[in-house]
Amino acid sequence: MTETATTATPSAPPMKVAIIPVTPFQQNCTLVWCTHTMKGAFIDAGGDLDRLKLAAERAGVTVEKLLVTHGHIDHCGGTAKLARELGVPIEGPEEADRFWIAKLGEDGKGYGIPGEVFEPDRWLHDGETVTIGDLVLDVIHCPGHTPGHVVFVHAPSRFAIVGDVLFQGSIGRTDFPLGNHQDLIDSITQKLWPLGEDITFVPGHGPTSTFGRERKTNAYVSDYALS
Repeated sequence: MTETATTATPSAPPMKVAIIPVTPFQQNCTLVWCTHTMKGAFIDAGGDLDRLKLAAERAGVTVEKLLVTHGHIDHCGGTAKLARELGVPIEGPEEADRFWIAKLGEDGKGYGIPGEVFEPDRWLHDGETVTIGDLVLDVIHCPGHTPGHVVFVHAPSRFAIVGDVLFQGSIGRTDFPLGNHQDLIDSITQKLWPLGEDITFVPGHGPTSTFGRERKTNAYVSDYALS
């Protein structure tokens, strides 16, 4: 588990983040919590639920909801079960990913990952917000990897959780059903880049990076690559 304080004033961070890789795909489940209330949320609880609950317990965090970036099995296969065990609601993704969530049981068998179909308590839409304790995160709809993929941004901390939209040095796959390469490029360049180069992000897999670094060096979406 990797813990990161995200704020310009490290002595009093409003938000803390712990990254817990789960499933054989080493998907970055993220525990985000408000340091004022110690209430938190898991983003993309794909599996290994005992590890997730232990992480929250060790951090002293009361999980109040589960957030989902998109409907792929490694990102939300365990969400329904964890929500039931914790007695908390599920928010996200955007409803266009209903197609993928409906396949979680089938995909789970195919990939050897427990998966359970669910209906979120709240589908999310572009421009809405979600709360975690006193924190308010912006919701940005970023289709391409999947049609209903959303990104969560805490602007005051200059921090984002982007799921499988963008990675350090790469971008999300678009060869799955309902994927669209141009939509993904547009999501990154038209919705993420304008947020600022100083945004640090947690991707769905692999190490963190910044929008500025990727805009300069990413072989798929750097300014040079797209020029």
